[in-house]
Amino acid sequence: MFTGIVEGTGKARYSAGKLYVELPFEVEEGDSVAVNGACLTVVSFDGKTAVFDVGEETLARTNLREAKVVNLERALPANGRFDGHIVTGHVDGTIRFIAKRGSGNTTWIAFEMPKEKWGVAEKGSIALNGVSLTVAKVEATRFWIQVIPYTLEKTNLGLLRPGERVNYEIDVLARYVKRILEVRG
Repeated sequence: MFTGIVEGTGKARYSAGKLYVELPFEVEEGDSVAVNGACLTVVSFDGKTAVFDVGEETLARTNLREAKVVNLERALPANGRFDGHIVTGHVDGTIRFIAKRGSGNTTWIAFEMPKEKWGVAEKGSIALNGVSLTVAKVEATRFWIQVIPYTLEKTNLGLLRPGERVNYEIDVLARYVKRILEVRG
């Protein structure tokens, strides 16, 4: 489990089923790391670069094949401080970054609406490239988030260009509420 509080970014390169990522922290073989929100297992680490095996399902649902700079978070230890929101690392898919605009100390960022429209609610949580975010505004075909300068500086959200794919994970609590309603209905 993760929290969506990014610990740093790293340069990434995908090749032949493996993802190579320069990490800003130490890991050990077998550790779980959220890479742009996708939970991956460290298969080797040389003190600078971690290697992750990446399966076909993960490649089909994420932007890891083309990502150059990725957001990184180590798994939450059982006795760790819980910030952000519950993030499983099970990416639902990708959506496109549409636009951003500044307003005072805030940057508004728009993304296309995912197919799981039911999971995007104003003031609800969503993880984008592994970053825990609050949905600020919902429209028919897109939604907006607001970020502060710190978030733009410390994550890869500030590097986004229009049309670029972003990994998303619908809030796990919303997913279970939906399932309960389906079963009861």
